[in-house]
Amino acid sequence: MRFQTDLVPARLIRRYKRFLADCRLEDGREITAHCANPGSMMGLALEGSKVWLEPNDDPKKKLDYGWRLVDHENGHFTGVDTSLPNRVLRAALEAGEISALSAYKTVRPEVKYGTNSRIDFLLSQDGLPDAYVEVKSVTLCRSEGQAEFPDSVTARGAKHMGELAKVAQQGHRAVLLYLVQRTDCTHVDIASDIDPNYAQAHAAATKAGVETLCIGTQITPEGISISSPLALGRAAG
Repeated sequence: MRFQTDLVPARLIRRYKRFLADCRLEDGREITAHCANPGSMMGLALEGSKVWLEPNDDPKKKLDYGWRLVDHENGHFTGVDTSLPNRVLRAALEAGEISALSAYKTVRPEVKYGTNSRIDFLLSQDGLPDAYVEVKSVTLCRSEGQAEFPDSVTARGAKHMGELAKVAQQGHRAVLLYLVQRTDCTHVDIASDIDPNYAQAHAAATKAGVETLCIGTQITPEGISISSPLALGRAAG
């Protein structure tokens, strides 16, 4: 998925009120960008960090820029926009690029299920059980090569685990898909110290038959696409 307009580099001044970020453009101008990320963004909102912003001229939007990437200035990037993973994954699912789910030809986004919930993708194919796919954007990294989820307490995430467990018990495929929006990680693990309840809900869902897939990404200022599967569990060392 390519960004709709060319990104521009900037330096982060501060992130505040969750959805706002003050940044300094290369020409010295200070602007406020929309931050499409409700999480804590632990380790990603440091003053002075190099970031990439997407300009827009949409009169319906209050802000002229959206914060899309953190540039770690070592060849690696992190995508901070939590609205992008579903767009990237929809294209990948429709193209059959995720091997574990490539047999499904019908991809329906945002389908109601459970108790006042919507599944990110409902996949169907004649002769196969329906596959309910819940997507989580992963951006936290506290040790080299190790991505973790969540980066803050998420009661909503724990609720999703319970809903997926029920789907699995009904004979459908229930899939939790962690899309790692970082290019510097090889493993994914549950941050049980940040949210013990979520960790317990994930363990219970796994026992009930919920599958967990971890997928990496390729990220540049030009766009984001999926890459290879990542290992689930703690990295060695």
